[in-house]
Amino acid sequence: MNQDELKALVGRAALDHVVAGSIVGVGTGSTVDCFIDALAGIKSQIAGAVSSSVRSTERLQAHGIRVFEASEVESLPVYVDGADEIDPQGCMIKGGGAALTREKIVADLALRFVCIADASKRVDVLGRFPLPVEVVPMAVAQVRRRFAALGGDARVREGVVTDNGQCIVDVHGLRIAEPLAFETEVNQWPGVVTVGVFARHRASVCLLGTPEGVQTLRY
Repeated sequence: MNQDELKALVGRAALDHVVAGSIVGVGTGSTVDCFIDALAGIKSQIAGAVSSSVRSTERLQAHGIRVFEASEVESLPVYVDGADEIDPQGCMIKGGGAALTREKIVADLALRFVCIADASKRVDVLGRFPLPVEVVPMAVAQVRRRFAALGGDARVREGVVTDNGQCIVDVHGLRIAEPLAFETEVNQWPGVVTVGVFARHRASVCLLGTPEGVQTLRY
């Protein structure tokens, strides 16, 4: 199977983790698009969704799925989203689609995070994929200097403005051996809105698309 077929496979597999009658947390990205398309087939069995991006909201609504604001719910049984990388503990790098802040907000509402990804996203140590960081424009130069001191090469993602009106800095050359400590540190830097390390909000389950089928990893 090619990568698109693997994404469709795990998108459908995630339906098994959807709680009937509930509001579902929905992430962002090409793999999540496959989940949304699959979710449309059981839309009569759910109350609706909370979306992490304008992109996902539009796709959900196009399928006739009701989208709730995050402020309208107190908790979600499950949040389904992809990852740019996932390590053996379920910690992830996310933000390739520039929706990392809203993804963390929705993930924070959820009791369980179900990650859907193809096998290429599995790594031993985070950092091969450039780390996305949402940054207030005024702070970009200083944030880049801070990452340089850690051995990272931080580059502004040209032409990208997040749904929150901020910019994205992608940091190359990092090796994130202690994701929770790293996330905690960078989140304290002035001007950082969100760092794309998901360690505090790590996956509970990863549905990994492989040529042999869906592999379920639990953390």
